[in-house]
Amino acid sequence: MKSSTTGPLTAAAILALVAVAWGASEPDGARWWSHVAVLADDALEGRNTGSPGHRKAADYVAGQFANLGLKPGGSEGFFQPVKLRSKKIDETHSSLALISAQGEEPLKLGDDAIIGSRLDPAAAIEAEMVFVGFGLASAEAGHDDFEGLDIKGKVVVWLSGAPASIPGALAAHMQSTGERGDLMRKLGSIGMVVIPNPKNMDIPWARSSLARFMPSMSLVDPAMDDMRGLSIGVTLNPARAERLFAGSGHTFAEILQAADSGKPLPRFAIPKRLKATVAVTRVDVDSQNVLAILPGSDPKLKDEYVVMSAHLDHLGIGEPINGDAIYNGAMDNASGIAAMLDVAAILKESGAKPRRSILFAAVTGEEKGLLGSRYFADAPTVDRKSIVADINTDMFLPLYPLKRLTIYGLTESDLGDDASDVATSLGVSPEPDPEPKRNVFIRSDQYSFIRRGIPSIALKVGFAKGSPEAATQKRWLTERYHAPSDDLKQPVDRQAAGAFDALVAKLLERVANRDLRPRWKASSFFKRFAE
Repeated sequence: MKSSTTGPLTAAAILALVAVAWGASEPDGARWWSHVAVLADDALEGRNTGSPGHRKAADYVAGQFANLGLKPGGSEGFFQPVKLRSKKIDETHSSLALISAQGEEPLKLGDDAIIGSRLDPAAAIEAEMVFVGFGLASAEAGHDDFEGLDIKGKVVVWLSGAPASIPGALAAHMQSTGERGDLMRKLGSIGMVVIPNPKNMDIPWARSSLARFMPSMSLVDPAMDDMRGLSIGVTLNPARAERLFAGSGHTFAEILQAADSGKPLPRFAIPKRLKATVAVTRVDVDSQNVLAILPGSDPKLKDEYVVMSAHLDHLGIGEPINGDAIYNGAMDNASGIAAMLDVAAILKESGAKPRRSILFAAVTGEEKGLLGSRYFADAPTVDRKSIVADINTDMFLPLYPLKRLTIYGLTESDLGDDASDVATSLGVSPEPDPEPKRNVFIRSDQYSFIRRGIPSIALKVGFAKGSPEAATQKRWLTERYHAPSDDLKQPVDRQAAGAFDALVAKLLERVANRDLRPRWKASSFFKRFAE
């Protein structure tokens, strides 16, 4: 779609256009940053789900909603309580080993492998292992990594990713936690070992392995636990993976080469057993979604809701890096919550009277597996059938000027058309996911709404492949993503954030004022969830 301007506009020009359109003052990012500064301050200790710091953040957001005159949207004022179970591995009383004819070969926790606690591990297991390629199966995709294999009572091992032959949306869905869990239960596997493809790792192993010291969580309601029934989940360091395949007739290097060249991956029994002893500390935790409503003005449409979602939680206090143990989460996702508050203020200041109601959802537990949004989507505080759309903002990274808008789900529903038109009207180039192999569309809170059939998109400041902005994005992921350095000291483009918020406000108003509800496109894979 071509812009109506002669070229990309500067952030200042975008803000000026919005100001003229609404007769409002230009949002320059100062208010956005003021919210980030509160939410990512050391005093909130990284806003870990269910922590006192998270509660302070939730109270702050609720207070801002109240100051704006928004209507409480929770079951308890602005709050929707979310009950969770926290699980933390006690590594001093846990162990992993490979058992073969040659004896027992210990795996060093943290260096060689990580025992996951997102699923609730059994106290002890010893089981055979089978390598199952990418570990995916779908009749629709014409792909079955389990065909002819007996995995009942066994641990399956797979390489992260999917064959290039499977369309991106279907591949992403097949790799989702819910689909994985359902498939493992159906086939009778008791657990999994996942080997990340080094080419697709956002975070270096040395840093990502530190996350094992932080608790994982699940919703207390077992029906909402996608990993229920599985006994062990392990992530293996790809740099140490060759030892797993010794004696199998295959090598990890061979498997990586096949994956990178688009060839079928082999599937075979591994002549070793996985032995695990796992000690887990379990604690029940209360956390909160924070919900507010800008009521609609149309007598009929006011009872329908356009949701803007963003996650409030981050990682809390963890292992120190360069002497800093507070994982502030300034861009992940204090930035998204700040955008939500700024968008709500822009709409109020402009005097906007949307026909449908707009529901602002600051959800908890995204870092623990989309838990808060899953809970809200499954048990909403409004009639689920009245939720017509979700627009999600997670780690939108205003690191450089807003010239491109990445729209995750661009071609899946006509929400993508709305977002494209708004962006184009402001001189911003709308673009699809530039890195589909990262599966971003199923990795944040929009996916909880998608699973309930609700058309959804997610938005970020975009970049062109091979550009300096792409290099900046990659460097940020490597150095700051899920690290204490995602703090208030990092450089950000506040004007880009202000322009982004203004764009999102215009988009929310446009969707709320549509005559017809947003709809999945006939060609969309995700359309099935609405049927």
